[in-house]
Formats: sequence, C-alpha cells, structure tokens
Amino acid sequence: MSSGVQPVAECLEKYQELKTGKKLAYIIYGISDDKKSIVVLKTSESRDFEDFVADLPERECRWAVYDYEFELPGEGKRNKLVFVQWSPDDANIRNKMIYASSKDAIHRRLEGIHIDLQATDYSEITKETIFDKATRR
Repeated sequence: MSSGVQPVAECLEKYQELKTGKKLAYIIYGISDDKKSIVVLKTSESRDFEDFVADLPERECRWAVYDYEFELPGEGKRNKLVFVQWSPDDANIRNKMIYASSKDAIHRRLEGIHIDLQATDYSEITKETIFDKATRR
C-alpha cells in the first residue's frame, strides 16, 4: 500500500552523496507541509551519534539514513547504512499512518541499505542496537 507520496529528486541525490562521498554522516527525511512529497529536512556531517538522535523530533515521525562506522577486532573499520523509521509513541496517529504507508516509496529507492531499524522511543535507537544488527552473521 502506498500513500502516493513520492520522494523528490534531492532525497536520492543526498543519499548518493552520503553513500559515495563519505562527507555526510546522516540525512533526515520527512513529508512536505503539503503532504505531497518526501523531502530532505536535514543533512549533517556530524559523526556524533547523539547529534543524530537529537535531530529526531520527540512528537513527529521521520525517516533517516545514518552512515554507521564501527570497528571489528582484526578487521578494522566498517560502514553500514542504517535506515531508521522513527515513529514516536507521542506522534499524531494520522502522521504515523502517512509515514507508515509512505515508507516503501523512499526505502525501495535507497539502494545499499544494510540495516533497518524501527523505533518508537529513543531507547530503541542506540549504538548498541545498531552494532548488534551490524555484526550479526
């Protein structure tokens, strides 16, 4: 089921930039005010995980892609792209429904996502959770 909300070109351009340029650390996506398209709300070069989590609003849904860097003993640095569907418990029900029904429109266009994370609370977005998903074999 799709809500008909589609990502604007910038969504995919910024994603490619994050994926290939290694300059951006994360992108926050949202639905435009007119509810007709998916737009880039913020991009950041900050690799600080706390900055990323702080950019997810307390009462509004978002999608985000985070370029997660981690180290494995004996294997060195690794990167995994994490897609986050942020749907806080306190978000408006209509907002949650639009985001849930529009997720595929953005998600399927972002090639190379390694980890999917759905979160309704900040306690569900932790480095430990992502590291666990990233290192599962």
